[in-house]
Amino acid sequence: MAPVESANTRDSHVSILHRISGIVSSNLSVDEMLGDAIGLAVEATGCDACLVYLIDRPTEELVLRASQLPHAAALGSLRIKIGEGVTGWVAANQSVVALSANAAGDPRFKRFQELVEDTYQAFLSAPLVSKGEAIGVVNAHHREPHRHSPQEIATLVFIGEQLGVAISTSLLEEEKARLLEETQEMKRVLETRKLVERAKGILQRQRKISEEEAYLHLRNQSRRMRRPMRELAEAIILAEDLNRGGE
Repeated sequence: MAPVESANTRDSHVSILHRISGIVSSNLSVDEMLGDAIGLAVEATGCDACLVYLIDRPTEELVLRASQLPHAAALGSLRIKIGEGVTGWVAANQSVVALSANAAGDPRFKRFQELVEDTYQAFLSAPLVSKGEAIGVVNAHHREPHRHSPQEIATLVFIGEQLGVAISTSLLEEEKARLLEETQEMKRVLETRKLVERAKGILQRQRKISEEEAYLHLRNQSRRMRRPMRELAEAIILAEDLNRGGE
């Protein structure tokens, strides 16, 4: 039986390597990659639960971003300081930690009430690394005591190293897209402001009213007609241009 088990182990390892290669060369979103990272970790370690944290650079905290078990309330909100608990220690030292039993007894351990995984016995944690810098941590938990084999540890470390680069690249692309959207939104706001200012000037001349009265007129019309103020401003400007063209 032993040779069959060894062959199965090798097949599983090869399968994981192929999947990692496919993920790294893909255009998956960060959330999709995190989901794949959990799937790979579960396959590699046979764990009962898996959590992935990413470092939030503005605060330098680890934020829970994905989990095998449902953690809707904790995702995106549970934060761990770098160096805090086993997870924070792994991020700070970029080193793997393997606890085969009584994980809560480790002096670095810190329990979070939101996580049932913190009541489990065995705990394997590895950093997600990109360009020599930790960007997150992947944790594999076993309910019962579990001796992590060298193969399991090496595979989880490999997952952290390979997917760390891919996730970091995807995060950078998402940040670029966010900044581009913010820039475009600022342009739209400025354009709207210019249109409203021009429309106010037209109303002031036509109705002999103050700037404040012109603004209140536009705002009230926008609410009454349930149309954006920009659309009303454009209509006023268009009407003015048409009248001038007719004259």
